[in-house]
Amino acid sequence: MTNTQVTLVQIDNYGPWTVTPEPRREVDLQTLQSRLYADLSQLFGNREGYVFFTRFDNMIAVTNGLDRDAHALVQESVRNRYPVTVSLSTAVGPNPAEALGVATDQLQDAGSAQDGSRREILRGATLAEADRTDEDVQLAHFDVNDATGKYTDRLNEFDTFIRIEQGYAELMRYMRQAHDALSFFVGGDNIIAVCPALGTGEYQDAIDHVQETVNVELKVGVGHARTAQNAGMAAKHALEDCREDGTSVELGW
Repeated sequence: MTNTQVTLVQIDNYGPWTVTPEPRREVDLQTLQSRLYADLSQLFGNREGYVFFTRFDNMIAVTNGLDRDAHALVQESVRNRYPVTVSLSTAVGPNPAEALGVATDQLQDAGSAQDGSRREILRGATLAEADRTDEDVQLAHFDVNDATGKYTDRLNEFDTFIRIEQGYAELMRYMRQAHDALSFFVGGDNIIAVCPALGTGEYQDAIDHVQETVNVELKVGVGHARTAQNAGMAAKHALEDCREDGTSVELGW
């Protein structure tokens, strides 16, 4: 059984801030968002976590191994570097989507994302060290079969982007509905899914569904570990096995 610790990251009062005292330039907002994501990626990554950008003003992190104090240090680092602050809400569960649901409820109960008085909320329980195992986090690393040959070297870049995004959107939807997994585009033709305890059959079903629905062919390597980074590296190695052996699903354990 997996036991995923999920942290919801939400910029405080971001919507009103972007138009106060007058609308800010979009290029400045995009720069702030991308830099904040990069810093959060490093702050969580230095502690063996992963963070995914979703809508940029909201981000989702897998934080097994980070306690409450570590989360507070992330908030302090953001406060010292940026004109905005972030609130964090953490929950643990065997299904990542359910854990995120609890984390979301906790943060919503603390006030609206556009509440000017809500600052640096820190809520939720973290996974106790005594309860951690080497199978707590299961990550699946998907990529598109021969994306360069089929799309990048043949199509207009925007048409390539559409095809990759169609595959991502369908996989994201299917994995959420069928398995309470959370899937994130991470650049190029790569998608990382944070999953409950799934096996070869479930991953093959997801690949078949995407192929049948949007005609995008995928393969996937899967890893599990105590932390997101170690699970992610195991998934990467399993994906390399797919490439070498011509298989569509490889489990890295």
